[in-house]
Amino acid sequence: MESSFISSAVEGPVTARIASRSGREIFSAYVELTKPRITTLVVLTAAAGFCLGSKNGVDFAKLGSLSFGIALLCSGISALNQYIERGLDGLMHRTEARPLPSGKLAPGRALLFGAILAGGATVYLALAINPLTSALGVFTLASYLFLYTPLKTRTSLSTVVGAVPGAMPPFIGWVAARGVMEVEAWVLFAILFLWQFPHFLAIAWMYRDDYARAGIKMLPAVEPDYRVTSQQIVIYALTLVPVSLLPVLVHVAGDLYLYGAIVLGSLLLYYSIRAAVVKTKWQARRLLLASVLYLPALFGLMVLDRV
Repeated sequence: MESSFISSAVEGPVTARIASRSGREIFSAYVELTKPRITTLVVLTAAAGFCLGSKNGVDFAKLGSLSFGIALLCSGISALNQYIERGLDGLMHRTEARPLPSGKLAPGRALLFGAILAGGATVYLALAINPLTSALGVFTLASYLFLYTPLKTRTSLSTVVGAVPGAMPPFIGWVAARGVMEVEAWVLFAILFLWQFPHFLAIAWMYRDDYARAGIKMLPAVEPDYRVTSQQIVIYALTLVPVSLLPVLVHVAGDLYLYGAIVLGSLLLYYSIRAAVVKTKWQARRLLLASVLYLPALFGLMVLDRV
């Protein structure tokens, strides 16, 4: 109810500004709705899962189809998420310039755009890849939009719930290549699941005031001294080190990946400990940068060692 009230209050003053937008501005707003940087990272991790799951060489045509379908799906989820959270986005400095709270697009257009992308992705993945891949995509969409998103204003445990759909891309990629869910896919899922905690807690730390203003109960926004936040950052980063070595145990990668994963995991752990000890936004920003560099480097090594 509160979210609906906020949305109505925000939509009123911005509706008048939509009509004055040029076609180019409206096109840019639609592109912005898809969150291109996040979509690119999702596509890359899904593609990595596909390459790792390919038995007799990579089918590049199928890889292209998967990448296209995942891009559609992720773009649709991003647009629908911004439609649902348009009121909250208008309350935060970091998101107030997004297409809906800023009045670049009407909410109804964003809803239709997101629904077309997500629905089209579901059908496309079922036809071009396999029905199981499409079903996993539907699960990702539903768990993100209908579990994680509403829980963000209710409990700090929403981060755990959100980490499940967030860890699905390489899992989906593996299933797209093999057609079945196997232990190797779960290993890739576990790596991405654990990585999200130091990554997103660093973001929440940096934007603590914004989240608190909007009533989003990310852990750094609800505790005064960052004690539990610091503990969780270190625990998850520490757990990620041995888990990131499991691809070697299940024969997904070899020695090159093994040594690289140890180095990358140690560096991420170092920045996690620094953030936990120093407790400043600057250290949280450094941890965020380290986490952003860690993930593509880790999966890139895995794929390189498998080729």
